[in-house]
Amino acid sequence: MSEALKFTYRGKRLEEIEAMSMDELIKILPARARRSLRRGIKPEQTPLIEKIRKAKKVGASSVKLKTHCRDLVILPEMIGLTINIHSGKEYVPIEVKPEMLGHFLGEYAVTNKKVVHGEPGLRATRSSMYVPLK
Repeated sequence: MSEALKFTYRGKRLEEIEAMSMDELIKILPARARRSLRRGIKPEQTPLIEKIRKAKKVGASSVKLKTHCRDLVILPEMIGLTINIHSGKEYVPIEVKPEMLGHFLGEYAVTNKKVVHGEPGLRATRSSMYVPLK
């Protein structure tokens, strides 16, 4: 990859961001993520972060991470992992990329789908049951 195409976040390269302490990282994140991290990590989020750190040591491909924590900010240590995030019905596998840094996990697991109604008489509601079929 050429030097011009390498990923940067607010003027910092990915290697520099990974080397930063949490306090330095918080300063460059957007306000909502900054506020969330300054208030501390919730008890529900702690096991996930521990699993992420363990997965990074072992190797990202061998560990499956499932979570309901949709309100966790994506940190540099999560980059490269695949995390299954609960959408309310099922777990959606999300591969964490550098561009996701500073966003919340829940932003990438959509909780609603487009409603597709049936045709009258076919796969439809009881009220349209008596419409003649084609």
